[in-house]
Amino acid sequence: MIAAHVSRRYARALRDIGIGDSSLDQLVADLSKIADVYEGSPDLRASVDNPLVPLVAKKAILTELCDKLALAKTVKHAVLLLGDRRRLRLVPEIATMLREMSDARKGIVRAEVTTAVALGDGFYQKLQATLEKLTHKVVVLDKKHDPTLIGGVVLRIGDLVLDSSLKTRLQGLKQALLPN
Repeated sequence: MIAAHVSRRYARALRDIGIGDSSLDQLVADLSKIADVYEGSPDLRASVDNPLVPLVAKKAILTELCDKLALAKTVKHAVLLLGDRRRLRLVPEIATMLREMSDARKGIVRAEVTTAVALGDGFYQKLQATLEKLTHKVVVLDKKHDPTLIGGVVLRIGDLVLDSSLKTRLQGLKQALLPN
């Protein structure tokens, strides 16, 4: 709970800076880049989250990483600040919150669509159009594939989950037929 509050505070600060200098989209993209690298590299996490590694060494690692990724100065400073305060583990959550804040500002809603196999573009276009009518907002679909679903679709929009997968239906049938 405290981590979410702290992450939201950093995300708001970055959002306000981005709005002030019209660089919000760049900040969102850059923070997402560093979050992906952080999440994808166990070696990086082990070195920058380790309290036995000197702060000077951590700063050098983070500075070099930010320079290689060509991150905006604001994001670089934010990452170094998070490193100084031993809060780098919050970077992915801050990136997610910042993207959500940016999307909300633009009237965009993200919907995660998970299917067993890749479907045609026509399906996704119809789904997007339907969701835009229902939400009265621009909908961006994040497409995912999960072969364990067997068939059907799982749709997530914020806290709303619509699960019409064959896997879930079979599990429900199993529970209904088998006594506890």
